[in-house]
Amino acid sequence: MNEALFFDSLRQGLWVAVITSTPILAVALVAGLVVGLFQALTSIQEMTLTFVPKLLAIVVVFWLCMGFMTQTLVAFFQNQLIPHIIGG
Repeated sequence: MNEALFFDSLRQGLWVAVITSTPILAVALVAGLVVGLFQALTSIQEMTLTFVPKLLAIVVVFWLCMGFMTQTLVAFFQNQLIPHIIGG
């Protein structure tokens, strides 16, 4: 495996990581902003109020996007990594 092929595989792997993590990170950001705004407006400073809604939102989005994430990772491995491992 030459350097160009290695770096191209690495670049595609990083892009797959970005694509698969974007839904969860976006929901965590939105949930954090909503909870932070709610805390600022009501002056409630409870630690579990910041943790529990974010955790629930992340779990729900992970459950909904699990098929997409799995398909993306399997496609990357089948089309990119396994042919390089086999030597094709």
